[in-house]
Amino acid sequence: MCEDPERAARAHLPVLVDEVMFLLRPRDGGWVVDGTVGMGGHSERLMESGDGRIRLLGVDADGEALRRAGVRLARFGDRVVLRHGSFRGLGSIAAEAGIAAAAAILLDLGMSSYQLGESGRGFSFQNDEELDMRFDPSTGPTAADLLNRLPVEELARIIFEYGEERHARRIARGIDDRRQRAPLARTADLVGVVKGAVPRAAWPRRLHVATRTFQAIRIAVNDEMQALTEALPQAASLLAPGGRFGVISFHSGEDRIVKRSFRTLSQEGAYVDLEPAPIEATADEVLENPRARSAKLRVLERVAA
Repeated sequence: MCEDPERAARAHLPVLVDEVMFLLRPRDGGWVVDGTVGMGGHSERLMESGDGRIRLLGVDADGEALRRAGVRLARFGDRVVLRHGSFRGLGSIAAEAGIAAAAAILLDLGMSSYQLGESGRGFSFQNDEELDMRFDPSTGPTAADLLNRLPVEELARIIFEYGEERHARRIARGIDDRRQRAPLARTADLVGVVKGAVPRAAWPRRLHVATRTFQAIRIAVNDEMQALTEALPQAASLLAPGGRFGVISFHSGEDRIVKRSFRTLSQEGAYVDLEPAPIEATADEVLENPRARSAKLRVLERVAA
């Protein structure tokens, strides 16, 4: 664990922060709900902008990330309320906190630098760690559980659908061959399987060959697509008239879910999709923060009465 969580939190660069500030900052105060508060980067900037009139509900499934966000946001005192939980229960979490309407809501669906580099849960193939991959390590099956028990056909579907990996069937068969000999337990086990399954000539030039497989298994472990599908209408319902809801996605499947949900809500007349085409990071931001390369921001506004 990092000895200085505040310094670690500040080292984490939130993506599209200027765009989030411009589009989501409440001009007249009120509640901001950050459903993926993570290291607190977006929340901190939004709180700084409000002249003491903004209050924050920060939610995260990762208890350690939530603790670090608490350190970063401590200077705002009781204007900040933090809750441990998944954004798929955003409506009930907000109600329990006494929030009837929010001026702004944000979901940043990306991984934090802490999760990738320090959590020890196997999110990254760069370190040899246990194959956990749970945002909330207190609940649900681990990555190792799924890899060692799911049928080959289901593994292939997950890797293809969530990882957009064209060698998904070969990798799934490789996982099955490996687990016949010994269970997969650590990230190095999965990396070895992927390297052995994908022909060397087909390895990506700019990505590690296991990147897409790790992404796919993480999404499956945390049921991320279904959680997002459940969260979007809850967040929209929580908006006050004139309030705005932004989602930053990093996966084409996530972006499709957000696009379709916002389009459906806009057709009902109570909402306006402010950004029919997603906002992406500038070249300067990508140069400073490479993880912003695949980020896409969409914003929905509730029509004012």
